[in-house]
Amino acid sequence: MLTVSNLSFYFGGRAIFEGANLQIKPKDKIGLIGLNGMGKSTLLRLIVGEYQPDAGSISKAGDCTIGFLNQDLLSYQTEDSILAVALQAFERENFLQKEIDKVLHEMEVNYKDELVEKLGHLQDEFTHLGGYGIQSKAEEILEGLGFKTEELHKPLKQFSGGWRMRVMLAKLLLQKPSLLLLDEPTNHLDLPSIQWVEKYIQNYENSVVVVSHDREFLDNVCGTTVEVSQAKLWSYPGNYSFYVEEKALRNEIQRGAYENQQAQIRQTERFIERFKAKATKARQVQSRVKALNRMELIDDVIDASAKVHFKFKFGVNPGRNVFSLENVSKSYGDKVILKNTTTAIERGDKIALIGANGKGKSTLLRIIAGTESVEGERKLGHNVNFSFYAQHQLESLHVDETLLDELKYADGGKTETELRSVLGCFLFNGEDVFKKIKVLSGGEKSRVALAKVLISEANFLLLDEPTNHLDMQSVNILIQALEQYEGTYVVVSHDRHFVSQVANKIWYIEDYEIKEYPGTYDEFEEWYEENRKSLASTPPAPSIETVTKKVEASAPIKTSLSSNAIKKLEREIAEVEAKITDLENKKVAFEAKLADPEIYKDPQVLQKTNNDYEALKVELQKANDLWEIKMMELEA
Repeated sequence: MLTVSNLSFYFGGRAIFEGANLQIKPKDKIGLIGLNGMGKSTLLRLIVGEYQPDAGSISKAGDCTIGFLNQDLLSYQTEDSILAVALQAFERENFLQKEIDKVLHEMEVNYKDELVEKLGHLQDEFTHLGGYGIQSKAEEILEGLGFKTEELHKPLKQFSGGWRMRVMLAKLLLQKPSLLLLDEPTNHLDLPSIQWVEKYIQNYENSVVVVSHDREFLDNVCGTTVEVSQAKLWSYPGNYSFYVEEKALRNEIQRGAYENQQAQIRQTERFIERFKAKATKARQVQSRVKALNRMELIDDVIDASAKVHFKFKFGVNPGRNVFSLENVSKSYGDKVILKNTTTAIERGDKIALIGANGKGKSTLLRIIAGTESVEGERKLGHNVNFSFYAQHQLESLHVDETLLDELKYADGGKTETELRSVLGCFLFNGEDVFKKIKVLSGGEKSRVALAKVLISEANFLLLDEPTNHLDMQSVNILIQALEQYEGTYVVVSHDRHFVSQVANKIWYIEDYEIKEYPGTYDEFEEWYEENRKSLASTPPAPSIETVTKKVEASAPIKTSLSSNAIKKLEREIAEVEAKITDLENKKVAFEAKLADPEIYKDPQVLQKTNNDYEALKVELQKANDLWEIKMMELEA
């Protein structure tokens, strides 16, 4: 469908691509990966024709249509509603609708046979194209991407850049091009929307090339992984996890070949140096010189998963209780975020705060940091020294300072050698440390800001979307840093791989309360899915009205009962109440058991406990229903 042949492209004298090749076949799902600056977005722009190759070619089939989602679309604004913008995807259908309206208007004053015939043709084509269903399709995709029904008729310009990007994605998905090019589509999506896009791409009938640093997303949607490295395109016939394993094997082979070649080069150079002055060896020396010049050099392996070591030190150690909220409420006008919620953070907690956008995750971080006013009690623990990382803090970097001087603002008493070592961990090596902040990319600024937070000697960290704009190598470094960090932190992130590596507790906001799961993200996901299935299979508790109807529909109740009958009914009610008390005690015991971290070490025990707990809740609901019926009989 599309072929990249011997592609070369240079930027400022630097080879971005040199002799690169790639073939995209129908229905391919390709994940395009590589370090920042290697040329992933450049390749997409070359494919759509925004850039022209310096050599080689990009050829596509005549019927191949291309849709391109890129970060430039963030700046697009219009007074049109988001639904109207999404519907722009249906060019032919929109044209036909205007023509139909025009003909109908003309027929009001001039009813002619040719107009009737024209209208029939227009309506037939409109129906054939599915024109009457385009609005419902657009609404379905917009709502899948996180928009509420009542928001669909609001102007696009009222929404932030991230939400505008979702509208552009919706428009692109509705167009259904032969080849869909997605540059960081998950950057502005929350977890439910990411999962929705995953399912959509999995079922997408055409080809997709996606640039992403989200490992879980790539694993779930891609059947081929293409790495941009050393100005070439390297294909791996599998998802990202397959790529990691296969890359390790290729690296091992390449490293062996590189070392063997280097040894051969050193041996040849020693021979040349030793015998270059001997006339009797002149022919052999010349032969080896020519062999060296003809040799095709093997590149050394670039290790993108390098191990790093951080040395954290705290000025003071905090007490056991790091932070607490007691009966806290927060709202913005009619929008309620939290209502009478209570929670606590203890020393050593590594908490990931997850959930959909708009639930109040960033607001909660600001409440913890003390920059948001609340009703209720907010309490910071003894000797707690916190540091807060958020995207807007990139703006507070001193743009005219060098990286080295910027880290000195974080203090911590580190020497210049130690600061250079920290910057090295964040991929700033050699002369990079003397670059000015103002010349850095968004991802590089993020790495500097994170480095400042990590060397601040804070024993409590608040991290709001720290992986945004980071490539996979930088995310890997941040994971290693947090694994070695002995303090406490709360992190907001939609990157499931990152969360699964760094969190030992999961927080989520539900019914305006902070809910906690005492385990890892993978355990939480399994528990949440099982819990959701159980709730879906359990019939809802009957309302009082339903119970009343059941009683009224049963055998007629005497208006006057004998004293023996009343005593019997009271005895039955007492028995049910005793049973309810016993079941409620068991429920409390189960909840205590599920709150014990030890149970999560054995998945089988955890599964059985969860199943028993759900069965107990059903039994308790039935007992409560029976008690209500007996009480209504007694009252009657």
